Amino acid sequence: MLRSFAVQAVRPIIKSSLNRCFSEGSVLRMSSCTQVSSMEPHKVKEWLDSFDTVMTDCDGVLWVGAEAIPGSPQIINRFRALGKRVFYVTNNSTKHRREYKDKVDKLGFGGDLEDIIGTAYLAASYLEDSGFDKNKKVYIVGSSGITQELDDVGIQYLPIGPDPDGHRELGNISLELDTEVTAVIAAMDLHISFSKLLKAASYLARPNSIFLATNTDAQFPMKGKDIVVPGTGSMVAAVATAAGRDPIVLGKPNRLMFDIVQKRHPSVVPERTLMIGDRADTDILLGKNCGLQTLMVGTGVHSLEKVQEWEVSSDESEKRLVPDKYIDRLGDLLDMISHL
Repeated sequence: MLRSFAVQAVRPIIKSSLNRCFSEGSVLRMSSCTQVSSMEPHKVKEWLDSFDTVMTDCDGVLWVGAEAIPGSPQIINRFRALGKRVFYVTNNSTKHRREYKDKVDKLGFGGDLEDIIGTAYLAASYLEDSGFDKNKKVYIVGSSGITQELDDVGIQYLPIGPDPDGHRELGNISLELDTEVTAVIAAMDLHISFSKLLKAASYLARPNSIFLATNTDAQFPMKGKDIVVPGTGSMVAAVATAAGRDPIVLGKPNRLMFDIVQKRHPSVVPERTLMIGDRADTDILLGKNCGLQTLMVGTGVHSLEKVQEWEVSSDESEKRLVPDKYIDRLGDLLDMISHL
């Protein structure tokens, strides 16, 4: 049975002036995080030999926007040359895997369609694997990435996009609901509205209705701009609050993303799998939840300084965010493993 985990908010980070995430040669050994750049060559080789499978986040690790982060395509291809299987794992539900396949090919990463695991695909896979009645329909607070994945498995859904919102007085609300809807998927939706919340909550009031959420990322990273972009989590929270019930959350850090990889590829072993990410509360925590090795890169959301603060925190939930390894940029591994 596919498991889901309740989403917990990460408490504010405790400030600290202590410097941790020790280098390999440090005298003090209070930290579980090692900076790869300081490791001896034989230690790097031992580490590389310790995993056969790589699961990597995309934006902030492999690329930023439409540009590959220097060295990232080369290291992914080097992993494959060393016999490692590489999976791309993303919480982004707005794109079908075909769009990601086009992108990884264009930027030089390569890989097959089945190597790409996104939350839109997880939503369709969850319904398909759980025997969803294909005579029934799904209501989606989300985008075309989800509808395209549902098309691939033959699951029907109501139309998406802007929803006419004519409700002006709470006392005069009327709504015609589709009798065939037995599931709701909540995801990133730039057209979210009162009308959509009304429909989603009403469908979820039906007995035995299924409530899925692609992910609960609170904000969408937008470096260099003085704005806060609400993430999928804000929309999921709105639907959940209106419905008065919690969803099954599919994306990182919940373990379904790894479960689906293992189900499709039974030879994948948790302790011999490396999870690479830039965000501790999704990528690294997924690794911790699934017993994977973890590597954080400093090209995205969280920094080495944050890792150092978490290491000396008295809060166990913060300590769980500490990765096994850290490197400033994934491409920095190239010179360290080019001779292997």
